[in-house]
Amino acid sequence: MIRVAMLSFWHVHARDYARQATEHPGVQIVAAWDEDPARGREQAAELNVPFLEDLDQLLKDPDIDGVIVDAPTNIHPQVITAAARAGKHIFTEKVLALTIADAQDIVAAVKQAGVGLVLSLPRLYDGYTQAITKVLAGGELGDITLVRARLSHNGAVAGWLPAHFFDPTPCGGGAMVDLGCHPMYLTRLFAGLPDSVQASYGNITGRAVEDNAVAVLRYPNGRLGVVEAGFANRHSPFTIEVHGTEGSLLYGTPEPKLLVRAGEATDWSEVPIPDNVPSAFDQWVEHIEAGTWAEDNVAIGLDLTRLMEAANISAKNGESVALSTLPGGQHS
Repeated sequence: MIRVAMLSFWHVHARDYARQATEHPGVQIVAAWDEDPARGREQAAELNVPFLEDLDQLLKDPDIDGVIVDAPTNIHPQVITAAARAGKHIFTEKVLALTIADAQDIVAAVKQAGVGLVLSLPRLYDGYTQAITKVLAGGELGDITLVRARLSHNGAVAGWLPAHFFDPTPCGGGAMVDLGCHPMYLTRLFAGLPDSVQASYGNITGRAVEDNAVAVLRYPNGRLGVVEAGFANRHSPFTIEVHGTEGSLLYGTPEPKLLVRAGEATDWSEVPIPDNVPSAFDQWVEHIEAGTWAEDNVAIGLDLTRLMEAANISAKNGESVALSTLPGGQHS
C-alpha cells in the first residue's frame, strides 16, 4: 500500500486527485497539509485524515511514501523540492513551475533524491490523442503544416471558477497558463517543440488575468501551431485540427469524433477512438511500484513550462520570444 499525503487543496482538481487516490486499491491517503490552514482542516476532515499545519513535520513522517501537490503554482519550487528531499514520490498539477529555470531545478532535486515525479497532463492519455498520434505516425497527412488546439469554458462569466484563479501571483496568469496548458502540450506532442512563441491575451471580464488567449508557435520549416484558451465561452468545443500537405484531421468540430480526409479521398472518414490508456495518476503509482522514471511525462512537462513562460513574456512585451533566449535554453 502506498501511503500518500495531500499537499494543499488550492487547485480546483485537488478533490479529483483525492478521489482517484481513495478509489485506487494500492493507495491510501493518510494526512493533509495546506498553506491555508482553515481550508486544509476542512478538507482533511472530509477525508477523515489528520491535518498537519507544519509541512516539515508532515514530510518527516517515514510512513508517508508520496505526496499529491495541489499548492499554488508559485510555491511549487519550495513544496515539491522539500518533498523530494524528504524522499517522497510526487504527483503534481500542471504547470510544474512558472519558469523553466525553476522547473529544471525541481526536476534536478527530484532526480537527486531518487524519487518519482509525474505531472497531471491528462489529455496525453485520452483515446483521441492515441488515435491522432497513430494517424500522424502513418504519414497519410503528408508534411504537417498546421496544428490548432482549443479549450475554453465559461468559468469567468458564469462565476464558478474560484476567485484565486484570477490572482496573477499564485497562478502566473489566467486562461493560457491554466486551461491553455492542455492544448499547449497536445500541440507540442503533435507538432514538436517550436523555435519561438508569440502570444496575445485578451480580457473580457476585467479580471487581473487574461480570460481570452491565443499563442502561435513557429517552427523553422514553416509549420505553425495555434493554441487557444478562454474562460469566457459557454459553448466552445474542445477542438483539435491537424493539417498537412496531403490531408487534414479534425476532432471535436463540434462532436467528439475524429475525422480524416487525405490524398484523393472525396469525403471525410471517421477514425475509431480507442479506450484511454492508464491515467497520469495510475502511471504514477505504477512508476513507484516499479521504481521507474516517467521520462516522457516529465520531458513534456518541462517543455510545457518552457512554452508557457515564453507565451507570458510575449503577451507582456508584445513580441515573439525565441525559446533559446529563456534561461535553460530551448531543449529539455
